[in-house]
Amino acid sequence: MDRMIYLSMSGAKAAMQRQDVLSHNLANATTTGFRAELQAFRAVPIRGDGATTRAYALESTVGYNQLPGAVQATGRNLDVAMKGNAWMAVQAVDGTEAYTRAGNLDVNAEGTLMTQSGQTVLGDGGPLTIPPNSEVSIAADGTVSAKAAGQAAVQVGRIKLVTPEAPMTRGDDGLFRAGPDPLDADPNARLQDGALEGSNVSAVETMVAMISAGRQFEQQMKLMQTSERQEQTASKLLSTGG
Repeated sequence: MDRMIYLSMSGAKAAMQRQDVLSHNLANATTTGFRAELQAFRAVPIRGDGATTRAYALESTVGYNQLPGAVQATGRNLDVAMKGNAWMAVQAVDGTEAYTRAGNLDVNAEGTLMTQSGQTVLGDGGPLTIPPNSEVSIAADGTVSAKAAGQAAVQVGRIKLVTPEAPMTRGDDGLFRAGPDPLDADPNARLQDGALEGSNVSAVETMVAMISAGRQFEQQMKLMQTSERQEQTASKLLSTGG
């Protein structure tokens, strides 16, 4: 069978994978602190006897878009937006330390500061516990204060903020990790209270890219159909000649 079928099949598979990434990004166009996933493909020539006339399309994952999303003021005291390249440390389900830009926080029934996705927010000394019936305020350096009615505000800890020197890896849980060891807290990292950072996904650009990927997939399928017709025609000619 002609190798064009396999080449077209690899191109169609690459287009489908691109559609998966784009659809995932589009679904998170309104997710707080979301970083768009990037994907690229590279051409790998087929080596063999004779000239190199064919190339396979192979996936080459390049990580995520590091550009910040738009920051919108909410006025809510438990909403924070990280500034610059700062990230907030949280505890993942498996107990490891991970990082996120989603700053829509809340306090659960036990008084633990949590993200709205259910991860525990980590301070410099571990999870942050808020006294009951307290009004919470968060300073620009991540210091969390709680003020009960008729009492002075007291500091309950400081949110651990890190500044990674290299791009991190996104896990299946949507959280980011820098490696096997946790990052050190950055005392110079800052956040903005009463605001949230939106997704950096452009819905318009993503829709255009999805249309383009769909057309590429259709083109690869047409090439496979063309190859099949050529094989059928060749079979008829050989049969007639015999």
